[in-house]
Amino acid sequence: MALKATIFKAELQIADMDRNYYQDHALTIARHPSETDERMMLRVLAFALNADEALAFGKGLSADDEPDLWRKDLTGAIELWIEVGQPDERRIRRACGRARQVIVYSYGGYAANVWWNQVGGELARMKNLTVISVPAAASQALAKLAQRNMRLNCTIQDEQVWLGDSEDRVQVDLSVNKATSSR
Repeated sequence: MALKATIFKAELQIADMDRNYYQDHALTIARHPSETDERMMLRVLAFALNADEALAFGKGLSADDEPDLWRKDLTGAIELWIEVGQPDERRIRRACGRARQVIVYSYGGYAANVWWNQVGGELARMKNLTVISVPAAASQALAKLAQRNMRLNCTIQDEQVWLGDSEDRVQVDLSVNKATSSR
């Protein structure tokens, strides 16, 4: 018998002063049986950093042809494709061909650095790709915020990110491995 996804609910309040985006989102997050709290909370962080009314969670680990998060326009064209972790180089190339913009949020400390060293040279040509690294300490601290029902707030100002609940707050200092090239 196959294990089913665990459903998490999050009330996410976002104050993104860098983008002038202030909104509350009620999120339903399906955590795949093989997914960790750390990875799931990275998906929540990715949502907060790219929040938009049209941004939605994809099937992620359950499907090869869908990202962790994506935003489509009214015609169904993919505007934004977001991956979390260390995706396969071919998957990223395919995403870059299908979406206007692709963002990868890598995490895992040393493993993320090894992954980037292996694929970074090949992916440097992808003009619509951004790769952002989340420090291991921050992603592990975010995992401790995971609960079946969460009330989270995220503040983004001057490229600094804070995500927390009523008891704990995590500062996330992102580093950009590769930025989108201007066209």
